[in-house]
Amino acid sequence: MVSVLARLPRPGRADDGRRRALPDPVLAALAAAAVPVAALLALGLALVVVQTLDPAGGLSVAGCAALAARLLVLACGGSLGTTGGPLALAPLLLTLGLAWGFSRAVRAVVHAREATAAGAVLRVAASAAVAGLAVLLALGLAADGPGARVGWVRTAAGAAVLVAACCGWGALRESGGGAALLERWPAVLRPVPRAVLAGLLTALALCLAVVVVAVASDAAGYAAVSGSLGGAAAGAVGLLGLELLLLPNAGAAVLGLAAGPGFSVGSATLVSVHGVTLGAVPALPLLAGLPDTQAVPLLAFASQAVPALAGLVAGTTVGRRLGPDDGGSLVAALGGLAAGVGLGLAAAVLTAVGGGSLGSGALAHVGAPPLATGVAVAAQSAVAAALVAAVVRWRSRG
Repeated sequence: MVSVLARLPRPGRADDGRRRALPDPVLAALAAAAVPVAALLALGLALVVVQTLDPAGGLSVAGCAALAARLLVLACGGSLGTTGGPLALAPLLLTLGLAWGFSRAVRAVVHAREATAAGAVLRVAASAAVAGLAVLLALGLAADGPGARVGWVRTAAGAAVLVAACCGWGALRESGGGAALLERWPAVLRPVPRAVLAGLLTALALCLAVVVVAVASDAAGYAAVSGSLGGAAAGAVGLLGLELLLLPNAGAAVLGLAAGPGFSVGSATLVSVHGVTLGAVPALPLLAGLPDTQAVPLLAFASQAVPALAGLVAGTTVGRRLGPDDGGSLVAALGGLAAGVGLGLAAAVLTAVGGGSLGSGALAHVGAPPLATGVAVAAQSAVAAALVAAVVRWRSRG
């Protein structure tokens, strides 16, 4: 799409008779605006296809479009006021898709126009961010209606942070500004961002594996919850799609369990290695992975290794990516400590974004406590990262 837009003529008459390209900020704005529009069309089409499986007719096309817009409002960190209370739980898979789309759109424009000057890159990123934010807010207007009132302060703030961070990151990475900025850091800190990313991806992958094992071990419970909801094939497909969108949220909750504080599904259900409290939960088949008794499951104890394993990956990355003149094992250990602290901050952000509210009263909070999870992950992963970074650095220099 960006390459097609780049070849469009600029409005107005060119003196030399040749077609002239769109200005870089205009191209960036069009590319960024296309991201939420494409997401809305994809979600709406998927919902229409699902509704065709419903023998009772299901939602209309307009209803599917409104539901898709509301999902996008939640995905950008917004909230919806419903009859059961505020709904503020971002489907992280959709959030990640939007983030990738905004970043990729800006990167494509910067690459196509070979923008390297700071001013040109800033104009591209700013134009893309403004256009993306405007379209997301327009979708909020479309989603606002009886029974689902948009919380505008939270929605506008979340959308602004999302588009600004993703567009800025895409522009810096493609223009080389990110690498140039990183070169100004002390040598011991240069490998830390990549190490934090590697550790966070490792932790999230392991937590998702825990979720899959927990649900698979209670396949009968999963089938019972699915069957109790009734409905035709449309209901089953719709539930599966919703569970896929919320799968990263489940991984973020398990990260709280692995770190120690645990996670909650409302005020009556708490799962941690210190004990299990069970209460009424939403009829979502994914929640069949919750323990069936008050006893702490063995899988919960096994998950305690996740922060240390993430720290090992982060420390290995630090030890391997230090330059030949960047110091010895002590410097690597300090870099590993910094990576562990960064991993704790990333875990706190992930659990904060992955948690939220499913209404008022008993379901006012769902997910892991961000601050406690971040501190616990930082404490555990920093020790492992420092040790393995020192060992890897010592072996590489030996």
